[in-house]
Formats: sequence, C-alpha cells, structure tokens
Amino acid sequence: MTELALKFVAKIVAGQSPESDAVSPLEAGLPFLQGNAEFGSTSPTARWETAAAPKRAEPGDILVSVRAPVGAVNIADVKYGIGRGLCAVRPTIGHSRFFYWWLLSCSEHLNSVATGSTFTAISASDIGDLRISVVDSGEQRAISDFLDRETAEIDAFIADQEELIGLLTERRDASWQSAIDSLSATEVPLRRIVDSVVDGPFGSSLTAAHYSESGARVIRLGNIGVNAFKDLDQAFIPMAYFAELGAHSVRGGDVVVAGLGDDRMPLGRAAVVPELGPAIVKADCYRVRPNRLATSSFLAWVLSAPQTRARFGLMSRGSTRQRLNTSVVRDVLVPLPSIPEQERVVAETDEVIRELDATIADAREAITLSKERRAALISAAVTGKIDVRGLA
Repeated sequence: MTELALKFVAKIVAGQSPESDAVSPLEAGLPFLQGNAEFGSTSPTARWETAAAPKRAEPGDILVSVRAPVGAVNIADVKYGIGRGLCAVRPTIGHSRFFYWWLLSCSEHLNSVATGSTFTAISASDIGDLRISVVDSGEQRAISDFLDRETAEIDAFIADQEELIGLLTERRDASWQSAIDSLSATEVPLRRIVDSVVDGPFGSSLTAAHYSESGARVIRLGNIGVNAFKDLDQAFIPMAYFAELGAHSVRGGDVVVAGLGDDRMPLGRAAVVPELGPAIVKADCYRVRPNRLATSSFLAWVLSAPQTRARFGLMSRGSTRQRLNTSVVRDVLVPLPSIPEQERVVAETDEVIRELDATIADAREAITLSKERRAALISAAVTGKIDVRGLA
C-alpha cells in the first residue's frame, strides 16, 4: 500500500492569533477558537468571535490541537477563526470524515514527537509530515461508515457508564451526608483534634532525579482515594534523602489529605496510611496526625465526607485547579463526636460506602477498557489491518 506525507493530500493551515482586543464574546460574528478548550465530542462550541482572524478553518476541515493536549481532533462544522493552538487539515482528495478518523489514530504518535518544558507542542510541519496510506474513495467511505457505527455503540456504552458513576456517586454522598447530619457533635477546626499538619516538600527538595528503585516510600496524590489508601502507585527515594526530608515523614496510622483535586479525584479526599516503613508525603499532600480526641479512621472518614470536601473547595486557592495550603487544612471545620460515636458511625457507613466505591471503580475500569478498544478499532480500520468493506 502506497504511503504519502499528509501535506501532499491535504492543505495544512497553521493557526495564528489576532490581537487580544480584537476578540470578544460570541454574538453574531466569526466564531474564534484559540485552542482545544471548546472542543466537543466531534465538533467545537465556540465562546469567542473575531473579525480579524488571520487564519481560518472551513466547514469540513479537521481541527487538530498542536498544544497540550496534543493531538485532540474535531471537525469544523462552520467557518472558524483559528488561533496558534490549532491547525486545520483540509483534504484535497478523499473524504474529510476518513481523515478525521485517521488523524484520531495519530494522537499517540503526535504526543511522542511533541516538545516543550512548560507545555508540549507540535508544529504544522509535524502534522504535514505524517504518513498516510493512500486508499481509494470507496474504501475511505467504507472505513468511515464502519467507524461511525462501531464507535457510536462504544460511545453509548461509555455514556451509560458515566451516568451510572454519577448516580452511584450521588447515592454514596447522600448516605455519607446523612451520617454526618446524624452526629450530635460540635464542629471544631481540624487543628483542635490533630497533633500536626505537615505538607510535602516543594521545589528542588524532591524531583524526579531523587527517585530510586527502593528505599523510603513517597506517598503521592495517586495513593489517596476517598477514604481509602491506594497502594498500586509505588515510588521510593534513597534513605539518604529520607534523612534530609524527615520533617515530612509519615508513619502508620497517620492520615494523608490530597491538596490538589479535579472532577475525578476530589480535593480534600483523605486516607489512613498503613504500616509502610519509612515514608514521606510528596508536594500537594498533607500528613495529619490525630491526637487523643479522634481516631485515624474517623479522621479520614470525616475529611473525605462530601460536607468537608465542599468546604475545602470553598477555601481552596488556585486559578486553574483547586489547591489547599496548610492553613486551610488546619482551619477546616469538622464535627467532633465522642470516640465511641466516631467508631459507631464509621462502622455503620464504611461497608456501604466501600461497596458503592467498588462499583464506581468497576465502571471506571469499563470506561478505560472501552476507550482502549475504541482507539485500537480506529487504528486497525484506517491502516487496513481489518477489511471493513463487507462489514460496513
């Protein structure tokens, strides 16, 4: 099968941004896309407009993100002005829909050639140099029809699983909130019921160069679930570094709190640390050591509760992502029941919450596997590894 560089079968239009004062909220003008922030599942939804866009995409062009996340793809449904975060691919032969699927299959390769220390990026020439197999228009159409149908089924399954996750999360949080509301307890700042709150080392104190195959454990954000410690993400530093960073040490029975969050892994989630031997917390993680007024299990339970996570969100700092600092962690209000009541409420709710979390985890795994299957199917179809002509 003959291969050609993409630039020989499509026009590559590199985006260019107008002056910032020429861009305004979208009304009735030319929609403008600076990057992939407005990308949808197939086509974008613009929020801005400009009459001064130096570079424009035509309906049917494939829009490719050239800045992080590199390789995201949409189809232009109308004419757009495009900024430097995008390029438009305009096929000169063949069907746009085929080129859309083919460029989706190139995402992993584009990420491998992306460069940049602050954010990764590729150039329009990187897009133009991609090698595409030349197939006739009939086969292109057959591949497009096949992928339209097959991926629609996979996407519908993924949407169902995402809806299930939302419903299960609501049910879990409602059960949790009901238990919190049932406590006959005064609320106190967290600092009243802990001996210390310690954050992880920042900056040059702990970089990728410090890690090793063994030594002291480093507890990272990936280890902190919602009231559950996750031991799959294991990282270590040599004991010599541990001696230097001992002020950030963690021991079994401490509680670790996530100081950075997003929609999938919420800010403020907390977990009891098991016996790991020598360990420290990484940046954006906080070690909380309960005093005699609270048990470790209750502390992790109440910090992970929806009421407390909501309070963390209101108190958080950061313009792009929610972020905590030590004073916010110390000052968050939590209920303080007696030790027997702490033990009771955790015992009564823990099993229900863990069962729901396990089902949520299963649904997330199903989504991950479905996305992997989708990507493999697209790659196999556009490269001719499967013959779809009879299937479409």
